[in-house]
Amino acid sequence: MSSRSDVFACQWQPSRLLLVGYALIQGLALLSVVFVDIPLWARALGVLFCLVHAAWVVPRHLLLTQPSAYRALRCAADGWLVYCDAQGWQSIELHPDSLALPWVVLLRFRLAGQRRVHSLCVARDSLPRDQHRRLRVRLKFSRHRWVAAK
Repeated sequence: MSSRSDVFACQWQPSRLLLVGYALIQGLALLSVVFVDIPLWARALGVLFCLVHAAWVVPRHLLLTQPSAYRALRCAADGWLVYCDAQGWQSIELHPDSLALPWVVLLRFRLAGQRRVHSLCVARDSLPRDQHRRLRVRLKFSRHRWVAAK
């Protein structure tokens, strides 16, 4: 990591762990909405919100089937870039609250020229073990990790 010309890139696959975790939490949310003592219209609205959320999140963030789904990350001498099929490689600025744990990497970033912060969760089963480890090491120890790509 002493060389600034050293480039790191990774492309992840959909994660079964994230999908199972999401399904469990969504199931608990649906159970709580069904069993709570509220009027029928509120119960129906709660179930509808859960289903709409699932319809939005699952293809974009879990199955990665939408063109707007982020699928890859690259770190080069000029900064970090993220890839989606809809817009190709885009420069990003990582936020300091990004988290790299052995079982999951949570990236928080801003696209260049935007104020909105995006979040991306890369579970350990989305990447080969060595690549996931290299991503965690790069995020923890890179001197230029908070620099926006030019």
